[in-house]
Amino acid sequence: MIEKIKKDAKERMEKAVEVVRGEFTKLRTGKATPALLDNVKIDYYGSIMPIKQVANISAPEPRLLVIQPWERRLLNDIEKAIQKADLGFNPSNDGIVIRIPIPQLTEERRKDLVKIAKKHAEDGKIAIRNVRRDANEKLKLAEKAAEVSEDQMHDGQNDVQKLTDDYVKKIDEILDIKEKEIMGG
Repeated sequence: MIEKIKKDAKERMEKAVEVVRGEFTKLRTGKATPALLDNVKIDYYGSIMPIKQVANISAPEPRLLVIQPWERRLLNDIEKAIQKADLGFNPSNDGIVIRIPIPQLTEERRKDLVKIAKKHAEDGKIAIRNVRRDANEKLKLAEKAAEVSEDQMHDGQNDVQKLTDDYVKKIDEILDIKEKEIMGG
């Protein structure tokens, strides 16, 4: 019973860390990465689809993204979708590919991005603490139902706290890396 609760808590905490990692990939650091366009979608034969499902996106240079649609007729739609997404990019369409130069980040923008990164990290930590609370409640219920002893419940809560500390530390570590990447990028 306790192992099942701890396993569930660990899986949910891992997901919280992955969500934070995913949010961090969307933050612009001044380096070109196809993940910058993950949230940009276009209408493709009546279906709303991410650009990466209708085109090849590459970063041939550190400050340049190149988008090559699988169908040339999509060039204008993709270009408009990028402009509409308000990412601060100025795409140029040459009739074959779309090139997006990635502008250098200003110091002020870097600080704003660090604040956003810290907010994502804090959201992840809150999610982890919520998982801890849920796991502790399940342990208390198991003890009340006489499925585990009081000592086993306390040991389980200590194990859940160790998991919480480990996963909060992981978020702090990836935040630190992202912060250095943003400020140094």
